[in-house]
Formats: sequence, structure tokens, C-alpha cells
Amino acid sequence: MLLTYATGFGLGGGLIIAIGAQNAFVLGQGLRRNHPLMVALVCALCDAILIAAGVAGLGTLIAAYPLLTKIAAWGGGAFLIWYGIGAFRRLFETETLSDDTRSKKGWKAVLSTTLAVTLLNPHVYLDTVVMLGGIGGQYPADERLGFALGAMSASFVWFFSIALGAAWLAPYVARPITWKIVDAITCAVMWLVAYSLLAPEIRAILA
Repeated sequence: MLLTYATGFGLGGGLIIAIGAQNAFVLGQGLRRNHPLMVALVCALCDAILIAAGVAGLGTLIAAYPLLTKIAAWGGGAFLIWYGIGAFRRLFETETLSDDTRSKKGWKAVLSTTLAVTLLNPHVYLDTVVMLGGIGGQYPADERLGFALGAMSASFVWFFSIALGAAWLAPYVARPITWKIVDAITCAVMWLVAYSLLAPEIRAILA
């Protein structure tokens, strides 16, 4: 059981730590000190639910219906382009990490954006439901729980680490240039992920 848990933790951590739209968003909210604990909790809970669903067999169902992935790709790509535009526009504004009135939003707005960044990105489903779910589903029934708990634990540790770490660093990097760098990275990551989602779909249409 312990070995299976450690395997799930290692594989889950390896997939989650990769730079992506979700991590860039969590980092930005942590630096803003804009409900970082809520953001980390929502991301980790979403991962946990998707991992559990994948280990239970949902990954096989999704793989059987390619239309679902196409719909997710177009919807997720459009949202990430829109979010990237917002980060790009902030590059030309005067903003500091300590500017509460400009940078912070209410918890409802942050919650809805967190859910959108998490659930509209097909990469989240590929990593949690398809890949982790597919690997976990290969274990005997009595070991799947250990694998799933390990992968879930990695998600909780990672998201709370970057959210709290960024919030702790905020006072030390409260300069306009720092926030412009954060927005530039956020914009680039959002658009790169959107490109990775939409490029195959556009090539398929033009072929």
C-alpha cells in the first residue's frame, strides 16, 4: 500500500508540477494575496475528484468519445486566449503587487476564474482522468485507493506550496517590474497552452 501510494505521489507530482495555465494562475493569485488558500483548495479538490473518477474508469469513457475532447479543446482554447489578453493589457498599466484596489478581486470572481482555468483546460483531464486514471486502473482493486490518494496528496502539496510561497514572497517583490514579469509569463503560458489545444484542431479542419 505504501509503495503504491508513493508511486501515485511521484507520478501525480510529475504531471502537476509541469508549467501550465493552472500553475501560472495560482502563482499570480498568490503574489496578489488574492484568496490564495481558496484557489489552492479549489485546484486540489478538482484534481482529487478527477483522479478518483479516472481511477474508477472515466478515462476509458472519455477516450471512447473524441468529440468530448474536441469541444473541450475549443472552449478551453478560447478562454485561455481571453485570459491571456487580460494579462497582456496589464503589461501597459502601472501596477504593483501591493496595489490592493487594482489587483484584488472578490472571492466569487476568483472562484469562478479558478474553476474556469481548471475545468476548461483539457490538459487537466488528460493528466488526471486519462493518464493517472489509466495507470491507477491497472493496479489490483485493493491497491487503486493507495495510488489515487498518493496522486491527490501530490496535488494538495503542490498547489498549497506555490500559493503560500508566492503570498510569502509578495512583500519582497512588490515592484512594478516584478508584476510586469508575472503578467508576461502568465500571458505567454496561457497563449502557448491555447495554441497547443487549437493548432491540431485547426490543422484537422484545413487538411
